[in-house]
Amino acid sequence: MDNGRSIIELVAQRQDRDQFRRKNWVGTFEEYLNLVRQNPKVTRTAYQRLYDMILSYGVDTVETRREKHVHYRFFDDPDGDGKDAVFGLRRTLKDLVNALKSAANGYGIERRVLLLHGPVGSSKSTIARLLKKGLERYSATDDGALYTLGWVDENDPDDASKIQWCPMNEEPLHLIPTRFRPEVESQLNEGRGEDDYQVRVDGYLDPYCRFIYQQRLKSYDGDWTRLVQDIRVKRVILSEKDRVGVGTFQPKDEKNQDATELTGDINYRKIAEYGSDSDPRAFNFDGEFNIANRGIIEFVEVLKLDVAFLYDLLGASQEHRIKPKKFAQTDIDEVIIGHTNEPEYRRLQSNEFMEALRDRTVKIDVPYVTTLKNEISIYEKDYNNKTVRGKHIAPHTIEMAAMWAVLTRLVEPKHAGLTRLQKLKLYNGKTLPGFTEENINELREQATSEGMIGISPRYVQDKLSNALVAHPEAKSINPFMVLNELETGLKHHSLINSDETKQEYRDLLGVVKEEYTNIVKNEVQRAIAADEDALTRLCANYIDSVKAYTQREKVKNKFTGEYEEPDERLMRGIEEKIDIPESRKDDFRREIMNYIGALSIDGKKFDFRSNERLHKALELKLFEDQKDSIKLTSLVSNVVDTDTQQKIDIVKGRLIRDFGYDDESATDVLQYVASIFARGDVKKEE
Repeated sequence: MDNGRSIIELVAQRQDRDQFRRKNWVGTFEEYLNLVRQNPKVTRTAYQRLYDMILSYGVDTVETRREKHVHYRFFDDPDGDGKDAVFGLRRTLKDLVNALKSAANGYGIERRVLLLHGPVGSSKSTIARLLKKGLERYSATDDGALYTLGWVDENDPDDASKIQWCPMNEEPLHLIPTRFRPEVESQLNEGRGEDDYQVRVDGYLDPYCRFIYQQRLKSYDGDWTRLVQDIRVKRVILSEKDRVGVGTFQPKDEKNQDATELTGDINYRKIAEYGSDSDPRAFNFDGEFNIANRGIIEFVEVLKLDVAFLYDLLGASQEHRIKPKKFAQTDIDEVIIGHTNEPEYRRLQSNEFMEALRDRTVKIDVPYVTTLKNEISIYEKDYNNKTVRGKHIAPHTIEMAAMWAVLTRLVEPKHAGLTRLQKLKLYNGKTLPGFTEENINELREQATSEGMIGISPRYVQDKLSNALVAHPEAKSINPFMVLNELETGLKHHSLINSDETKQEYRDLLGVVKEEYTNIVKNEVQRAIAADEDALTRLCANYIDSVKAYTQREKVKNKFTGEYEEPDERLMRGIEEKIDIPESRKDDFRREIMNYIGALSIDGKKFDFRSNERLHKALELKLFEDQKDSIKLTSLVSNVVDTDTQQKIDIVKGRLIRDFGYDDESATDVLQYVASIFARGDVKKEE
């Protein structure tokens, strides 16, 4: 089959023409009233529609640290396959959704600017982008439908191409005269309970529609019922690209920007046609406030706006009105969301001329992530096996970069004996002796600036990218490559001017390297001691000795057949690995035998894998016994005998199989750990 034809047929089979017709529905005003009667939610305000959109994705109740929290699935970006997912900002998202809920219920927040405030790279733009995209998609669904009005041509009313559609996507119910609205609302809401959505007709026609309305009403001698026969209603699909219901405003050079970008401008070409610059037909209602009506407008770095723009912003938020040039105040219905960084916000607080704006904003803090697992998720979203091709990312590479980033955002703990790294682990869900849930909450409450300071995820992402391209000969990138990039970049970091801060961040890189060393030493130890048969034999010898010791018996030597004393050296060698002191050895051994006895009564067999502490102790003991026979330290030399090489290859295979290394990164980590042990052996000899 021809490829071109097969592709066309593929699309033909999957297209949904019924859905297309629903999205492009056009009807009369009477049909629209019937539609409102059936589904009053088509008349929702912009805040109500945005809030319902978020809830439409579902809400989960998540329990962490014995506290229940709400998780909004929308912010996982399920439609974008997680591309714009927001991680670790539970409190921020809760505050945002609560503000939207308040605005949807008309409690006053709808007359405020929602101001996302936080350091650079803290997901402010991502949240705004998610809301805009979500609203676009929701408007294309049956649940999120909304409609606007247009005027048929007086000379050719049947020609659909000549319909003059409202430039601001007005709600068609604005056609209803004010004095009739209470009765109309009563009829439309008849039979609905208090908990059901109630239709409310608020607002008035924009200057263009108002002009046409008055013209037609006059030509029909005041007959409103005849006028509405000229009305057509159509479905509106919000789209930022088409500039329908979604606007974005970004400050530029003052010389190249004026307030008409927000509220529209005169169309000088049409002045000659209509004879006046105050005729709304000679005006372009294409400012960001105009086109964002019924939807959402985003103000990028809102506090950098010139004062002239702020007056428009204040009126739009408080009064829900804008003032186009040459026209009266015009009603708008849109969510106004802005974002700004910490320096700009401090400037706002110190500027007395900005008091009116401060009074009309709801500040929602968007800090950096301070939980390690969430920071890792941010980077894994962009750096994973699907996105990075031709390079293997060694285990812990992203984890160590994320750990450093989070450490820079944490405040040094006041608690005696608690390090910043331990604090990070507590925040990440690890338990430490002496720290309860209340203690952890206190740590967070004491450090109010946490998350508002430190390194941006963008900086780490840039350095991860650098590491991927800076070593073309390497098949794998490892933590040291990335950590070195992070350290080198500090010299020229544009946002860090303090040498003291740079040194602090370098010191934290040292903390991370030490933590990484401990992690890989443990992994290599586990890989060497991952011989299940050897572990089973070691455990059996230990249990035989413990059984004989507790019952004051002797152990039969399987080789000589003679009875010998229990192997105290073996037992202590294992018990010391899990910090069992000499004074408690008898208690511990009795506990082990009682545990085995209880299992036996239930018909179960003892398995050392079910006891995490004992399993770890056996692995450490086996590693201690085997590391010399494997001669791991010989890896740092160029001469390795065949027997040792075979054993090393087995260990390398386990690192690849069990821990996610490839051949190159497994070799690198073995050599690194070997060099550590070699240094340790030298120190012992000294």
